[in-house]
Amino acid sequence: MLRSLYSGVSGIRTHQMRMDSVASNIANVNTTGYKAGRANFQEVLAQTIGRTTISSTQIGLGVGLAAIDNVLTQGALQTTGRSLDLAIEGNGFFVVKSVDSSGTTIDNPMYARDGTFYIDKDGYLVTTQGYRVQTTEGSDLQFTTVSPDQIATVSVSTDGTMTATGSDGTTETYVIGIVTFNNVESLQRMGSNLWDIVTGVTAWSGGGDDPTPGQAGQEGRGIVRSGCLEMSNVDLAQEFTSMITTQRGYQANARVITTSDEMLRELIDLKR
Repeated sequence: MLRSLYSGVSGIRTHQMRMDSVASNIANVNTTGYKAGRANFQEVLAQTIGRTTISSTQIGLGVGLAAIDNVLTQGALQTTGRSLDLAIEGNGFFVVKSVDSSGTTIDNPMYARDGTFYIDKDGYLVTTQGYRVQTTEGSDLQFTTVSPDQIATVSVSTDGTMTATGSDGTTETYVIGIVTFNNVESLQRMGSNLWDIVTGVTAWSGGGDDPTPGQAGQEGRGIVRSGCLEMSNVDLAQEFTSMITTQRGYQANARVITTSDEMLRELIDLKR
C-alpha cells in the first residue's frame, strides 16, 4: 500500500483534533476566566530509503499531535460592581478546596482564575460549585465574628484583604491567598474553571513542593480587583482564522487519500 494513504489519514486525524480545540475555544468565548487551548503538530517518523555522501533520502510518514498548550495570557476585565466578584490582574490563581459529604475540607487544593465568589450560610467564602476559598495561611476563609446573616458590607483591597462589616459595626478581616507557579503551563484543566498540578510533574510547577499561598501584589503575584471578573482570553479573529486553515488542511489531506486511491486503481487496471 502507498505510504501517502497513511500520511493522509494521520493528517485528517490531527486536523480533526485541532478543530476540536478550536471549537472548544469558541464555545468558551464568554466563560469567566477561561484560557484558550492551542494545538501543535509534529512530524512522525521518517523512513530512510537511501543515503548519499551529502544527505539521507527520507520520506515522511505523516503528522501527529505534539500537544495542546494552554494559552495563559491575561483576559480582559469586565466591571460587575459586585464586591465579591474578584479578578486577578497579573500572575496567580485563587486557591480553593472541595468539601466531602460530611462538610470537611479535602486537603488537595485546586486553582482558579474565576473569582465569582459567595458567602454561604456558614460564613465560608465559596465558589459557584461550593469550593472553599483559602487564605494566605492555606485555611478556609470563614467569617465567624461577624455572623453571615448580619454582614452589611464586604470590601476587598488590591492586596486581597477582605473585610466584612456587620450591621452593628463589627468588622472581621482575612487575606485571600494567591498562588503562582514556576511553570504555569504544567497545570491541567479539571473542569468547572478549575486547574490542578499534573500528576508526576510537580517539580515543573512548584520546585518539587506543592505551591503555598502568598499575598496579592507580592513576589510576582498579581493584584486583586474587586467588582470585576476576568473574561475569556479567546481571540475570535484568531480562532476563525485557525478554523479556516484547519478546514483547508483537512481537505488537503482528504484529497491526498483520494489521489492515492486513484493511483492504486490505475495500478490495478494495468492488469487488464
